[in-house]
Amino acid sequence: MKMADFDVLKNDLLLRTARGERVERPPIWVMRQAGRYLPEYHEAKGNNDFFACCRSPEIASTITLQPIDRYDGLIDAAIIFSDILVIPQAMGMTVEMLDKKGPHFPNPLKSPTDGQYEELMNRKVNVEQELDYVYQAITMTRRKLKGRVPLYGFCGAPWTLLCYMVEGGGSKLFVQVKTWIYKYPDQSKRLLQKIAELCVEYLALQVKAGAQIIQVFDSWAAELSPASFKEFALPYLRHISKHLPPRLEELQLESVPMVVFAKGAWYALDDLCESGYQVVGLDWLQDPAEAVRVAHGRVVLQGNADPGVLYGDKEAITAVVRDMVEGFDGGKQRWIANLGHGVTPFVDPDNLKFFFEEIHRFTKA
Repeated sequence: MKMADFDVLKNDLLLRTARGERVERPPIWVMRQAGRYLPEYHEAKGNNDFFACCRSPEIASTITLQPIDRYDGLIDAAIIFSDILVIPQAMGMTVEMLDKKGPHFPNPLKSPTDGQYEELMNRKVNVEQELDYVYQAITMTRRKLKGRVPLYGFCGAPWTLLCYMVEGGGSKLFVQVKTWIYKYPDQSKRLLQKIAELCVEYLALQVKAGAQIIQVFDSWAAELSPASFKEFALPYLRHISKHLPPRLEELQLESVPMVVFAKGAWYALDDLCESGYQVVGLDWLQDPAEAVRVAHGRVVLQGNADPGVLYGDKEAITAVVRDMVEGFDGGKQRWIANLGHGVTPFVDPDNLKFFFEEIHRFTKA
Protein backbone atom coordinates (compact mmCIF):
# COMPACT_ATOMS: atom_id res chain seq x y z
CA MET A 1 0.00 0.00 0.00
CA LYS A 2 1.70 3.21 -1.18
CA MET A 3 1.00 6.77 -0.10
CA ALA A 4 -1.17 8.57 -2.62
CA ASP A 5 -0.87 12.17 -3.83
CA PHE A 6 -3.96 14.30 -3.28
CA ASP A 7 -5.18 17.79 -4.12
CA VAL A 8 -4.41 20.55 -1.61
CA LEU A 9 -7.12 20.91 1.03
CA LYS A 10 -9.16 24.05 0.30
CA ASN A 11 -11.33 23.98 3.44
CA ASP A 12 -9.19 23.20 6.50
CA LEU A 13 -11.60 24.79 9.01
CA LEU A 14 -12.33 21.50 10.77
CA LEU A 15 -8.68 20.50 11.08
CA ARG A 16 -7.75 23.93 12.44
CA THR A 17 -10.56 23.63 14.98
CA ALA A 18 -9.48 20.11 15.97
CA ARG A 19 -6.02 21.51 16.70
CA GLY A 20 -7.58 24.00 19.13
CA GLU A 21 -7.10 27.12 16.99
CA ARG A 22 -9.49 30.08 17.08
CA VAL A 23 -11.63 30.03 13.94
CA GLU A 24 -14.02 32.28 12.05
CA ARG A 25 -16.97 29.92 12.64
CA PRO A 26 -17.44 26.38 13.97
CA PRO A 27 -17.03 23.60 11.40
CA ILE A 28 -20.06 21.38 10.78
CA TRP A 29 -20.68 17.76 9.84
CA VAL A 30 -22.97 15.05 11.22
CA MET A 31 -22.62 11.36 11.95
CA ARG A 32 -24.35 9.14 9.39
CA GLN A 33 -24.60 12.12 7.02
CA ALA A 34 -24.16 9.58 4.21
CA GLY A 35 -26.92 7.01 4.48
CA ARG A 36 -30.40 5.70 4.04
CA TYR A 37 -32.29 8.95 4.74
CA LEU A 38 -31.00 10.22 1.35
CA PRO A 39 -32.88 9.09 -1.78
CA GLU A 40 -29.63 9.11 -3.76
CA TYR A 41 -28.18 6.57 -1.30
CA HIS A 42 -30.76 4.00 -2.39
CA GLU A 43 -29.95 4.68 -6.04
CA ALA A 44 -26.23 4.14 -5.45
CA LYS A 45 -26.87 1.05 -3.31
CA GLY A 46 -29.09 -0.58 -5.92
CA ASN A 47 -29.65 -4.28 -5.17
CA ASN A 48 -26.42 -4.64 -3.20
CA ASP A 49 -26.62 -5.50 0.48
CA PHE A 50 -25.09 -3.11 3.01
CA PHE A 51 -21.72 -4.85 3.40
CA ALA A 52 -21.41 -5.30 -0.36
CA CYS A 53 -21.61 -1.49 -0.61
CA CYS A 54 -18.89 -1.18 2.05
CA ARG A 55 -16.72 -3.64 0.13
CA SER A 56 -17.09 -1.78 -3.17
CA PRO A 57 -14.69 1.22 -3.19
CA GLU A 58 -16.68 2.77 -6.05
CA ILE A 59 -20.07 2.54 -4.26
CA ALA A 60 -18.63 3.48 -0.85
CA SER A 61 -16.88 6.56 -2.24
CA THR A 62 -19.99 7.59 -4.19
CA ILE A 63 -22.15 7.35 -1.04
CA THR A 64 -19.53 9.22 1.04
CA LEU A 65 -19.68 12.17 -1.36
CA GLN A 66 -23.49 12.40 -1.59
CA PRO A 67 -23.98 14.72 1.42
CA ILE A 68 -20.96 16.81 0.35
CA ASP A 69 -22.66 17.41 -3.01
CA ARG A 70 -26.19 17.85 -1.61
CA TYR A 71 -25.10 20.22 1.17
CA ASP A 72 -22.37 21.93 -0.83
CA GLY A 73 -20.84 24.80 1.15
CA LEU A 74 -22.79 23.92 4.30
CA ILE A 75 -20.68 21.11 5.78
CA ASP A 76 -16.96 20.94 6.43
CA ALA A 77 -16.06 17.23 6.45
CA ALA A 78 -16.83 13.89 4.84
CA ILE A 79 -16.76 10.56 6.70
CA ILE A 80 -15.97 7.38 4.82
CA PHE A 81 -18.98 5.13 4.24
CA SER A 82 -18.13 1.93 6.08
CA ASP A 83 -19.10 0.13 9.29
CA ILE A 84 -17.55 -0.49 12.69
CA LEU A 85 -18.11 -4.25 12.31
CA VAL A 86 -15.52 -4.72 9.57
CA ILE A 87 -12.98 -5.51 12.33
CA PRO A 88 -14.89 -8.57 13.64
CA GLN A 89 -15.25 -9.61 9.99
CA ALA A 90 -11.48 -9.25 9.52
CA MET A 91 -11.04 -11.41 12.63
CA GLY A 92 -12.94 -14.18 10.88
CA MET A 93 -16.47 -13.72 12.26
CA THR A 94 -19.49 -13.68 9.96
CA VAL A 95 -21.60 -10.51 10.19
CA GLU A 96 -24.76 -9.96 8.18
CA MET A 97 -26.91 -6.83 7.93
CA LEU A 98 -30.54 -7.89 8.22
CA ASP A 99 -33.23 -5.64 6.80
CA LYS A 100 -35.12 -3.75 9.54
CA LYS A 101 -33.10 -5.62 12.23
CA GLY A 102 -29.53 -4.41 11.84
CA PRO A 103 -26.28 -6.34 12.26
CA HIS A 104 -26.43 -10.06 13.03
CA PHE A 105 -23.68 -12.53 13.97
CA PRO A 106 -24.98 -16.05 13.16
CA ASN A 107 -22.28 -17.55 15.42
CA PRO A 108 -21.46 -15.15 18.29
CA LEU A 109 -18.88 -15.93 20.98
CA LYS A 110 -20.57 -18.07 23.66
CA SER A 111 -17.85 -18.48 26.30
CA PRO A 112 -14.05 -18.59 26.55
CA THR A 113 -14.28 -22.39 26.22
CA ASP A 114 -16.45 -22.45 23.09
CA GLY A 115 -13.47 -23.08 20.80
CA GLN A 116 -14.12 -19.93 18.79
CA TYR A 117 -12.63 -17.67 21.48
CA GLU A 118 -9.21 -19.38 21.45
CA GLU A 119 -9.33 -19.51 17.67
CA LEU A 120 -9.89 -15.75 17.55
CA MET A 121 -7.18 -15.09 20.11
CA ASN A 122 -4.64 -17.23 18.25
CA ARG A 123 -5.47 -16.02 14.76
CA LYS A 124 -2.99 -13.60 13.20
CA VAL A 125 -5.17 -10.95 11.58
CA ASN A 126 -3.76 -9.06 8.62
CA VAL A 127 -5.87 -5.89 8.61
CA GLU A 128 -3.92 -4.51 5.67
CA GLN A 129 -5.04 -7.41 3.52
CA GLU A 130 -8.46 -8.12 5.03
CA LEU A 131 -9.67 -4.51 4.96
CA ASP A 132 -7.95 -3.36 1.79
CA TYR A 133 -11.34 -2.38 0.33
CA VAL A 134 -11.71 0.30 3.04
CA TYR A 135 -8.33 1.83 2.20
CA GLN A 136 -9.15 1.74 -1.51
CA ALA A 137 -12.46 3.53 -0.78
CA ILE A 138 -10.65 6.18 1.29
CA THR A 139 -8.06 6.84 -1.43
CA MET A 140 -10.74 6.97 -4.13
CA THR A 141 -12.84 9.34 -2.00
CA ARG A 142 -9.90 11.68 -1.34
CA ARG A 143 -9.29 11.85 -5.09
CA LYS A 144 -12.97 12.56 -5.84
CA LEU A 145 -13.13 15.20 -3.08
CA LYS A 146 -10.40 17.22 -4.82
CA GLY A 147 -9.60 18.96 -1.54
CA ARG A 148 -13.12 20.30 -0.92
CA VAL A 149 -13.26 19.11 2.71
CA PRO A 150 -11.21 16.78 4.94
CA LEU A 151 -12.10 13.08 5.25
CA TYR A 152 -12.77 11.23 8.50
CA GLY A 153 -11.74 7.62 8.94
CA PHE A 154 -13.10 5.64 11.88
CA CYS A 155 -13.34 2.40 13.81
CA GLY A 156 -15.50 0.92 16.54
CA ALA A 157 -14.12 0.98 20.07
CA PRO A 158 -13.04 -2.34 21.60
CA TRP A 159 -15.86 -2.40 24.20
CA THR A 160 -18.56 -1.80 21.59
CA LEU A 161 -17.09 -4.41 19.23
CA LEU A 162 -16.96 -6.93 22.09
CA CYS A 163 -20.67 -6.25 22.75
CA TYR A 164 -21.58 -7.14 19.18
CA MET A 165 -19.28 -10.16 19.05
CA VAL A 166 -20.87 -11.81 22.10
CA GLU A 167 -24.45 -10.51 21.87
CA GLY A 168 -24.69 -11.40 18.19
CA GLY A 169 -26.20 -8.02 17.35
CA GLY A 170 -27.84 -5.08 19.08
CA SER A 171 -29.36 -5.72 22.51
CA LYS A 172 -31.64 -4.20 25.11
CA LEU A 173 -30.38 -6.11 28.14
CA PHE A 174 -26.77 -6.95 27.19
CA VAL A 175 -27.02 -10.21 29.13
CA GLN A 176 -24.20 -11.95 27.25
CA VAL A 177 -21.58 -9.20 27.43
CA LYS A 178 -22.36 -8.55 31.11
CA THR A 179 -21.90 -12.28 31.71
CA TRP A 180 -18.52 -12.07 29.97
CA ILE A 181 -17.11 -9.09 31.85
CA TYR A 182 -18.35 -10.18 35.28
CA LYS A 183 -17.79 -13.94 34.92
CA TYR A 184 -14.78 -13.98 32.59
CA PRO A 185 -13.09 -10.58 33.18
CA ASP A 186 -9.55 -11.72 32.32
CA GLN A 187 -10.57 -13.41 29.07
CA SER A 188 -12.68 -10.36 28.18
CA LYS A 189 -9.67 -8.10 28.71
CA ARG A 190 -7.45 -10.32 26.55
CA LEU A 191 -9.92 -9.99 23.70
CA LEU A 192 -10.40 -6.25 24.27
CA GLN A 193 -6.62 -5.81 24.09
CA LYS A 194 -6.40 -7.77 20.85
CA ILE A 195 -9.20 -5.65 19.32
CA ALA A 196 -7.46 -2.44 20.49
CA GLU A 197 -4.23 -3.48 18.77
CA LEU A 198 -6.11 -4.21 15.55
CA CYS A 199 -7.84 -0.81 15.79
CA VAL A 200 -4.46 0.96 15.96
CA GLU A 201 -3.21 -0.74 12.80
CA TYR A 202 -6.54 -0.29 11.00
CA LEU A 203 -6.64 3.44 11.76
CA ALA A 204 -2.98 3.89 10.81
CA LEU A 205 -3.64 2.29 7.43
CA GLN A 206 -6.71 4.51 6.95
CA VAL A 207 -4.47 7.55 7.46
CA LYS A 208 -1.95 6.09 5.02
CA ALA A 209 -4.79 5.70 2.51
CA GLY A 210 -5.84 9.34 2.95
CA ALA A 211 -7.93 9.83 6.11
CA GLN A 212 -7.11 13.25 7.63
CA ILE A 213 -8.81 12.81 11.02
CA ILE A 214 -10.05 9.65 12.77
CA GLN A 215 -12.91 8.91 15.15
CA VAL A 216 -13.38 6.00 17.55
CA PHE A 217 -17.04 5.13 18.14
CA ASP A 218 -17.90 3.61 21.54
CA SER A 219 -21.59 3.29 20.73
CA TRP A 220 -22.48 1.06 23.71
CA ALA A 221 -20.52 2.93 26.39
CA ALA A 222 -23.79 3.75 28.19
CA GLU A 223 -24.18 0.08 29.16
CA LEU A 224 -21.26 0.34 31.59
CA SER A 225 -21.27 1.78 35.09
CA PRO A 226 -18.62 4.44 35.78
CA ALA A 227 -16.42 1.85 37.50
CA SER A 228 -16.87 -0.72 34.71
CA PHE A 229 -16.18 1.92 32.06
CA LYS A 230 -12.83 2.61 33.73
CA GLU A 231 -12.05 -1.11 33.68
CA PHE A 232 -13.43 -2.37 30.36
CA ALA A 233 -13.60 0.63 28.02
CA LEU A 234 -11.27 3.47 28.97
CA PRO A 235 -7.97 1.51 29.03
CA TYR A 236 -8.56 0.31 25.46
CA LEU A 237 -9.58 3.75 24.21
CA ARG A 238 -6.34 5.02 25.76
CA HIS A 239 -4.36 2.22 24.11
CA ILE A 240 -5.54 3.47 20.71
CA SER A 241 -4.75 7.14 21.38
CA LYS A 242 -1.34 6.26 22.86
CA HIS A 243 -0.19 3.86 20.14
CA LEU A 244 -1.64 5.39 16.96
CA PRO A 245 0.73 8.42 16.79
CA PRO A 246 3.94 6.35 17.11
CA ARG A 247 2.59 3.85 14.58
CA LEU A 248 1.98 6.72 12.14
CA GLU A 249 5.52 7.90 12.79
CA GLU A 250 6.83 4.40 11.95
CA LEU A 251 4.94 4.61 8.67
CA GLN A 252 6.51 8.07 8.09
CA LEU A 253 3.10 9.72 8.28
CA GLU A 254 2.14 12.92 10.08
CA SER A 255 -0.14 12.53 13.08
CA VAL A 256 -3.81 13.39 12.63
CA PRO A 257 -6.43 14.66 15.11
CA MET A 258 -8.15 11.86 17.02
CA VAL A 259 -11.80 11.97 18.15
CA VAL A 260 -13.40 9.74 20.78
CA PHE A 261 -17.19 9.41 20.95
CA ALA A 262 -18.41 7.36 23.93
CA LYS A 263 -22.18 7.54 23.59
CA GLY A 264 -23.99 7.73 26.91
CA ALA A 265 -20.80 7.99 29.00
CA TRP A 266 -21.61 11.49 30.26
CA TYR A 267 -20.18 10.48 33.66
CA ALA A 268 -16.76 9.88 32.05
CA LEU A 269 -16.33 13.28 30.38
CA ASP A 270 -13.51 14.33 32.70
CA ASP A 271 -11.66 11.04 32.07
CA LEU A 272 -12.25 11.31 28.33
CA CYS A 273 -10.72 14.80 28.36
CA GLU A 274 -7.55 13.13 29.70
CA SER A 275 -7.69 10.08 27.43
CA GLY A 276 -5.24 11.31 24.79
CA TYR A 277 -7.77 12.39 22.15
CA GLN A 278 -7.81 15.96 20.86
CA VAL A 279 -11.58 15.93 20.30
CA VAL A 280 -14.32 14.46 22.52
CA GLY A 281 -17.72 13.79 20.98
CA LEU A 282 -20.83 14.48 23.08
CA ASP A 283 -24.25 12.88 22.77
CA TRP A 284 -27.44 14.86 23.28
CA LEU A 285 -27.77 13.80 26.94
CA GLN A 286 -25.05 16.28 27.90
CA ASP A 287 -25.59 19.98 28.50
CA PRO A 288 -23.16 21.94 26.28
CA ALA A 289 -22.37 24.63 28.86
CA GLU A 290 -21.68 22.02 31.54
CA ALA A 291 -19.49 20.04 29.10
CA VAL A 292 -17.52 23.21 28.29
CA ARG A 293 -17.06 23.79 32.03
CA VAL A 294 -15.82 20.22 32.64
CA ALA A 295 -13.54 20.21 29.57
CA HIS A 296 -12.03 23.53 30.66
CA GLY A 297 -10.19 24.03 27.37
CA ARG A 298 -8.38 20.68 27.52
CA VAL A 299 -10.01 19.31 24.36
CA VAL A 300 -12.20 20.31 21.43
CA LEU A 301 -15.85 19.24 21.86
CA GLN A 302 -17.98 17.79 19.05
CA GLY A 303 -21.77 17.58 19.10
CA ASN A 304 -24.43 17.52 20.25
CA ALA A 305 -27.99 18.26 19.05
CA ASP A 306 -30.66 15.60 19.60
CA PRO A 307 -31.01 13.89 16.18
CA GLY A 308 -34.74 13.60 16.92
CA VAL A 309 -35.17 17.35 16.39
CA LEU A 310 -34.88 16.66 12.65
CA TYR A 311 -38.37 15.12 12.84
CA GLY A 312 -39.65 18.44 14.14
CA ASP A 313 -40.58 21.71 12.45
CA LYS A 314 -38.28 24.63 11.63
CA GLU A 315 -39.08 26.45 14.87
CA ALA A 316 -37.95 23.44 16.90
CA ILE A 317 -34.74 23.12 14.88
CA THR A 318 -34.01 26.85 15.28
CA ALA A 319 -34.53 26.64 19.05
CA VAL A 320 -32.21 23.63 19.42
CA VAL A 321 -29.49 25.25 17.28
CA ARG A 322 -29.73 28.54 19.21
CA ASP A 323 -29.39 26.76 22.57
CA MET A 324 -26.51 24.62 21.29
CA VAL A 325 -24.57 27.60 19.90
CA GLU A 326 -25.06 29.53 23.16
CA GLY A 327 -24.00 26.49 25.19
CA PHE A 328 -20.77 26.22 23.23
CA ASP A 329 -20.01 29.95 23.70
CA GLY A 330 -20.71 30.81 20.07
CA GLY A 331 -18.28 28.21 18.81
CA LYS A 332 -15.30 30.28 17.64
CA GLN A 333 -12.92 27.88 19.38
CA ARG A 334 -12.90 24.23 20.45
CA TRP A 335 -16.30 23.22 18.99
CA ILE A 336 -17.22 21.07 16.00
CA ALA A 337 -20.97 21.33 15.42
CA ASN A 338 -22.66 17.95 15.03
CA LEU A 339 -25.61 15.90 16.19
CA GLY A 340 -25.40 13.91 19.42
CA HIS A 341 -25.62 10.69 17.40
CA GLY A 342 -26.14 9.70 13.77
CA VAL A 343 -28.91 10.87 11.45
CA THR A 344 -31.85 8.51 12.00
CA PRO A 345 -34.04 6.90 9.29
CA PHE A 346 -36.92 8.79 7.66
CA VAL A 347 -35.43 12.22 8.34
CA ASP A 348 -36.32 14.78 5.66
CA PRO A 349 -33.00 15.81 4.04
CA ASP A 350 -34.33 19.37 3.80
CA ASN A 351 -34.70 19.50 7.58
CA LEU A 352 -31.04 18.57 7.91
CA LYS A 353 -30.18 21.28 5.38
CA PHE A 354 -32.11 23.79 7.51
CA PHE A 355 -30.21 22.57 10.61
CA PHE A 356 -26.91 23.32 8.82
CA GLU A 357 -28.15 26.71 7.59
CA GLU A 358 -29.24 27.72 11.08
CA ILE A 359 -25.83 26.87 12.55
CA HIS A 360 -24.26 29.09 9.87
CA ARG A 361 -26.77 31.88 10.63
CA PHE A 362 -26.17 31.83 14.39
CA THR A 363 -22.37 31.61 14.13
CA LYS A 364 -21.61 34.19 11.45
CA ALA A 365 -18.36 36.02 12.14
